[in-house]
Formats: sequence, C-alpha cells, structure tokens
Amino acid sequence: MKNHILQTQLINLLGERCSFSETVRSNYARGEDVFEPVLSQAVVFPETNEEISSIVKICNKENTPIVCFGSGTSLEGNALGNKDGITLSLEKMNKVLSVNAEDFDCRVQACVTRKQLNEELRDKGVFFPIDPGADASLGGMTATSASGTMAVKYGTMKTVVTGLTVILASGEIIKTGTRTKKTAAGYNLTNLFVGSEGTLGIISEIHLRLSPIPESIMSAVCQFSDLESAVLTAKEIIQYGTQIARIEMLNKDQMDISIKYSNLKNFDSKPTLFFEFHGSETINRESIEVVESLSKNNNGSEFKWADTTEERNKLWKARHDAYYAVKAQKNNIKVYVTDICVPISNLVESIKFAEKEINNFGLLAPMVGHVGDGNFHVAIIYDPEKKESYQVIREFSDKLITKALSLEGTITGEHGIGIQKKEYLMKQHLDNIPLMQGIKKMLDPKNIMNPGKIFDV
Repeated sequence: MKNHILQTQLINLLGERCSFSETVRSNYARGEDVFEPVLSQAVVFPETNEEISSIVKICNKENTPIVCFGSGTSLEGNALGNKDGITLSLEKMNKVLSVNAEDFDCRVQACVTRKQLNEELRDKGVFFPIDPGADASLGGMTATSASGTMAVKYGTMKTVVTGLTVILASGEIIKTGTRTKKTAAGYNLTNLFVGSEGTLGIISEIHLRLSPIPESIMSAVCQFSDLESAVLTAKEIIQYGTQIARIEMLNKDQMDISIKYSNLKNFDSKPTLFFEFHGSETINRESIEVVESLSKNNNGSEFKWADTTEERNKLWKARHDAYYAVKAQKNNIKVYVTDICVPISNLVESIKFAEKEINNFGLLAPMVGHVGDGNFHVAIIYDPEKKESYQVIREFSDKLITKALSLEGTITGEHGIGIQKKEYLMKQHLDNIPLMQGIKKMLDPKNIMNPGKIFDV
C-alpha cells in the first residue's frame, strides 16, 4: 500500500479485517457492470458504526478515497474500486436489528439482503416488497434508489425508507428520519441520501416501512403476437386504475431465453406479460376481470395461471433471473443494460422506438420492462474483445436516452448513475449539477466519498 501511515492505522484498528491481498482486492473491485475491475489499495471489513466512523476519520485525515461495497450487484459502475483509495465492505453488518410488525416497520444493517429480510419476516404477517432482480443488499438498494417488479403497488426505495444511520466524510454519525408515518421536522435528509450512491456518506442502517401480506396473491401470464399489443395492454391497465401489484414485460427474444434458462413449460417465444394481483379475493377477482378484458381487446392469449405457491415462485424467479439468463447465452460476453423510464402514456412510443433501433443497429438485445411504471431495460450482448462493439452500443444508448428525454422521461429508473450515465445526467439535469456539486462539497470537502461517481467535482 502506498500510504504506510494509513496502512498501519487500519491494521491497528481492524487487524485481520483489513486486507491488502490482490485476490481479495480483485473480489471487491467492481459490481456486475461492463467496466474492467479497478483494485483499491485495501479492503476493510468493519462490524460497527463506530468502526466505520474511525475508518472514515483516518481516510479523511490522509485524503484517501472510500468506495462502499455491499453485495456487488450494481450495474452502472457504482461500486467500481478506486486505485488510490480503499474499499469498505459492509458484509459483516448483516443483522436485522428490530422488527415492529404491529407498526409495519423494521430497522436493518446495510448488508442485510432483501431475501434475508423476508425470511426473517416470514412468520410475522408482513413482508418487504421492493425486489430488484438480484438479491441485493438493502444498503446498496438505498444508495441507488432501487425498485423492481412491485413498484406499481408498493413504490420504490424512496417510498419505503423512513430513516437512516449515515457516517459522514468527517466521521460524524448521524441519524435521519423517524419511525412515524409522517414528519414535518426540517429538511428531508433521509431522501437526500437515498440515491446518493455513497458520494455523500456511508449508509450503515436503514429504517424501512413494511407491508401486510395480502389475503390473496394470484399470478398469471398472457402472451401476444406483437410487442406493441403487450405494451398497449399494460398502459391501458394502469390508466384504467386497476388494482395490480406487478406487470412485467418480456419481449420475444427474452422470453425465448428465459424459457430455456428457467425451464418454463407450456409457453411460446412471444411477447409476454406477467401479472400479479395482491388483495382480497373479491378485489382480485374484479381486477382480473378488467385485465383479462383489456388483454383480449389487444388479442392477448388466454391467461395461464400459476395455481400453487411453488409455480408462482418459479414464474417470478424466471423474471428475476432474466439478466442472468442473458449473461449465460455465450461465454466471455458482457451485457450493457439500459434503464430508461417514461410517463406511462409515452411507454408504447418509447418501446416501439427501442425495438426499431435494435433492428437498425443489428443488436442482440433482449428487452424486459417494469411496464406498470414505465420503466424498461434493453440488455445488449456484446463481445468485449471487439472494441468497436461498445461504440455501436453507446450510439444506440445515446439515441434511446435522447428519445426518453424528449418524452419527458428519465435516464435511469432504478440503477443509478455510477460512471456509465454521468454524461447522460448532464443532459437531464444540467441546471441542477452545480447545486448537487455544492451539496457534495459541503458534506465531503475533500471528495473522499466514492469520488468520480454520479458527476465530477
């Protein structure tokens, strides 16, 4: 390590929980993005808020950058290492601290994963509804403002995070928010840190709003002859005001891949909508009647129902595994994933545009979408050895971003900015960048917190 004073202080603080091994540093050098790994000088494994505070104070004094690392599932370079800094892994901070089922809330450490939390809640009549495809850490989900398939009914991380414990660049430990359902006490500092990607402070604990387990859960699949009809159906369902928890779209290519990867039976390689209804049996029956009618009006197939919990779980696991199914198509490939989101009334136009440009560019690019909230992803497969491939993909991405912004959409619905979308953030929020930079400089004057991510200072 270059800085021997820093090295000595970290070893004195953490002992064997501070690693300078190249193997360990390689394991914490990136997320699941397309970038080449960047090895930090060291990886540290704190176990308490106080240890994080001490690490940050040491790094602040030595002007050493800190990259925070959760479960490593980010897609935009959010957790890419820093060659002059250290990576702070939160993996040892993985405890559910409290559950208040009667108030529908809980508090967790940052590296508790969504599946781990729901396993803890299994017999308490409540569950945590935000479900990105990966089994991501809740700290990472908070830092990137993640969402997932159930955002239609339950919202995003911004909706469910009610309070945080954050370690600032000075080493100060602060708590934001409250357990109450509402508060008007001062600035909304909680949501300042949600989506900040570790650039303003290290999120070590999260207070979360939970939801009651529905009386009735029903899942179905409907297939269409063309993608436009499927997306139009999703748009009409939302505009009708139907009670529905999830509407997920897989285009023909993605459905073909998922059928093979997840061993789905009795489905065709056609544009497909996955539906799920949460509520009382009466409300679900009424909602299903509306959704079936709208689907049939757009030439949708008869619904295929997941009649058992096992069948339902298999169906949604296939949807959550869509990205991994794409990655498994060939050896030594990379997958560039787009993440635009548009108002629901503009969804058909934006997906038609994406489909046309995929064909124009000759890309191998399955498409999936959280079409109930206007968010969709194009997963573009390419060979990293062919340098020109990335330039073509970026040109496609540029056009898709320009189209999304022209439709009053956003450059990212749930993945964040990281490194990959910094240029696009300038397109969407050029007038806001100076204010963001000012907040960053005030909270992190030495620019040690995940520098180079979101925007440059």
